[in-house]
Amino acid sequence: MLDRYELLRLIEHNARLTQPELAVMLGTTEEEIAAELDLLHKEDIILGYTTVVNWEKTKRESVTAMIEIRLMPQRDQGFDKIAQHLYRFPQVSSCYLMSGGFDLMLIIEDSTLREVASFISNKVAPIEGVVSTATHFILKKYKGNGVIFDDKPIDRREAIIL
Repeated sequence: MLDRYELLRLIEHNARLTQPELAVMLGTTEEEIAAELDLLHKEDIILGYTTVVNWEKTKRESVTAMIEIRLMPQRDQGFDKIAQHLYRFPQVSSCYLMSGGFDLMLIIEDSTLREVASFISNKVAPIEGVVSTATHFILKKYKGNGVIFDDKPIDRREAIIL
């Protein structure tokens, strides 16, 4: 029987694996893989596929910011209504409900620091229920979505001086 969780783990790590490759890796048939993938899509377990890009190696200029947002929960809706409003903006790449000192974490990408500041002051801060925000800018990405950026092998040879 096909191990659904192993299939999900494999394609989460490498969405480019073909159905024949997955069938060999999981000891099953291509037909069973295809049927399971169709079912996973229909059940909204697989929501999409992405490519991890190291934008620092391109000429595209962009800024990534993490915005902590403290909220006043909405009656009968908690934090969901505000979260749904915020995650629909194209700049928002991720939106999470958090525990701790703040309620929502937005990860946004825009072209400049000024655009990020404008987004916060014009789109986030005016929302009824937003109590405060704190913005952190990503200076360098070392690892994202499980992928290490610029992983250079470390030379562990011992130096010998004669």
